[in-house]
Amino acid sequence: MRRVILLLSLMLLLALMVLTLASLCGSVGCQRFSAVDEHAAVLLQLRLPRALAAFVVGGLLALAGALMQVLLRNPLADPYVLGLSGGSAAGALLALLAAGHFGFSSVGVAAMGASAGAALAVSLLFGLARRSLRHLPLSPQLAGHRLILTGVMLAAGFGSLISLALTLASDTQLRGMVFWLMGDLDDARFLPAAAVVLLLVLIWAVFNAPRLNMLARGESFAQLLGVPVVRLRIALLCVASLSTAAAVTVAGTIGFVGLVVPHGLRLLFGNDQRLLLPASVLAGGSALALADLLARTIAAPTQLPVGVVTALCGVPVFLWLLSRGKA
Repeated sequence: MRRVILLLSLMLLLALMVLTLASLCGSVGCQRFSAVDEHAAVLLQLRLPRALAAFVVGGLLALAGALMQVLLRNPLADPYVLGLSGGSAAGALLALLAAGHFGFSSVGVAAMGASAGAALAVSLLFGLARRSLRHLPLSPQLAGHRLILTGVMLAAGFGSLISLALTLASDTQLRGMVFWLMGDLDDARFLPAAAVVLLLVLIWAVFNAPRLNMLARGESFAQLLGVPVVRLRIALLCVASLSTAAAVTVAGTIGFVGLVVPHGLRLLFGNDQRLLLPASVLAGGSALALADLLARTIAAPTQLPVGVVTALCGVPVFLWLLSRGKA
């Protein structure tokens, strides 16, 4: 337990340093601490909310990824594997398309559409895979594959809706839609709600970490030790889905954070969920805040979509982690 507290304390200190750096630096350079008062409006109204949004979204994605990897017993699972991001993206783009067609204001439309799309994706997933979730499977591996295949098919269907929305969009709408699809942290209006979701999901995850440790070793093993496996698996999917939906609602679709961060932490610290789950929040939030800082500064004054940076950084890092794990 002392090791867990020490590692989490170090990661918390690192996260605070990253947030400070992301708040002080931007496309026009970094502010000195002595000049913070002169630029208080920029820091409090622009940079700090954006840095906090990046941290919360990164924490939600990394935590959802860690939970999905326990649920599916697959270290390569990520928050988007079950089609939740596709549903959110399709809902957001269709809402933006409808708003432009009927002349409505697009303020908050993407977020509301993403929430509705995520709810639809979760409902479809539960309806199509309820047998795999509500009964203890004779073959856990087969049940996990069935759940993944269901999610892949849902993702393919939502991908078609995304293509349809992009095809029907006007030239003025198209750039905003594509930018949102690649990750957009400009709008922090839904940050308080997402932060509450992150806090509640983290509390649930830490409280259930001992049960999740047993579940990670197998459903039959956990069942013999008195863990309500079916109820826990359903709750696990609901919690991971809620985290993913909240992240996509705030920032659009951002890949690799939920895949690389939990996988890397597992290779470094082991598979103890008491450490892995809170560490995923801190590391995921820090990673996305750094990626957003790069997106704002690397090609300044042009701002890159943060999803592009996470993909460019995530691919080589993940390949390195895979080669290290194999070794």
